[in-house]
Amino acid sequence: MNPFKLGIATALTLALAHNALAQENVLNIYNWSDYIDPADVTKFEKESGIKVNYDVYDSNEMLEAKLMAGNSGYDVVVPTGAFLERQLQAGVYAKIDKTKLSNYKNVDAELAKKIARSDKENLHNVPYAWGTIGLGYNLEMLQKRLGKDMPLDTLDLIFKPELSAKLKDCGVALLDAPADVLSVAMNYLGLDPNSENKADLKKATDLLKANRANYKYFHSSQYISDLANGDVCLALGYNGDILQSQSRAEEAGQGIQVAYSIPKEGTQVWFDLMAIPADAPNKENAYKFIDFVLRGETAANISNYVYYAVPNTEATPFIEKEVLSNPGIYPTDAVKAKLFPQLAHTAKFDRLLSRAWTGIKTGR
Repeated sequence: MNPFKLGIATALTLALAHNALAQENVLNIYNWSDYIDPADVTKFEKESGIKVNYDVYDSNEMLEAKLMAGNSGYDVVVPTGAFLERQLQAGVYAKIDKTKLSNYKNVDAELAKKIARSDKENLHNVPYAWGTIGLGYNLEMLQKRLGKDMPLDTLDLIFKPELSAKLKDCGVALLDAPADVLSVAMNYLGLDPNSENKADLKKATDLLKANRANYKYFHSSQYISDLANGDVCLALGYNGDILQSQSRAEEAGQGIQVAYSIPKEGTQVWFDLMAIPADAPNKENAYKFIDFVLRGETAANISNYVYYAVPNTEATPFIEKEVLSNPGIYPTDAVKAKLFPQLAHTAKFDRLLSRAWTGIKTGR
């Protein structure tokens, strides 16, 4: 071969090898916003030599749209249980090879059983974090309007018109999440929270409509700052969000006390799960990152950073005392017994749910 051509061929071969190596040393993550300590991402990069591209979203629907379109380019995503269950039917996730996860033994077996209701035998997921939907409130505002003897761990505050009316002037906010809110309402009424019975849906819808005039708005993140600022006094929201609001209020030093309670009637427990898309370009790197997250210390850092519980038995020694002892983050076994997971609904029921939600929000 001509030496000049040989040189070119050698250069091309080296360039292609370098590009292939560079591709292998990349990991593309799509996760909820503010859901990991950035220092741990940096630590993983230094340890592994893998460059992490980290994108964020703020709703399961955003993630679902990316995955359903195909070729998302992501290697690790973090869907909530019911959405993973629904997406499994479309074949968007790869099966997890647990032999590649040396730290999988750290997963809490009892919580894994609940998750298995969404993913049989947990073949496609690795637990990331979990939490509850409950009541975030401004202690002073509620006591001023309801008295100091009124229990603040009850959904009566949201669902009894005579009580929600007393809070209308200071602001009541609900999640803009139909499946979440209506499942909590069904459970409150003594119904199956995952029921697809039209009569059950109507009862829950009527309950919310009876209180609609007393609700300020429906939004899935605005209540975080509004509780901290005193712009709303009660919110039905995610525990970690409300505890972040509590932290913001304390930092502001304006005397606003934000608290969180898990409703005594029971409520939804949710699980966010790490999964690998079936068409992920860097699956081996995905396993390395997931195994890194499964370390006790890494999992604890997640809990300390976002105020959500982690289903990791080795995390406990590394979790800050104020986080571990907070019953709004790590509830007692008695409270856990009243928690229910949300399951995926059929497409037909989702349409009914969407229609009912529109009616609730518009008051029609």
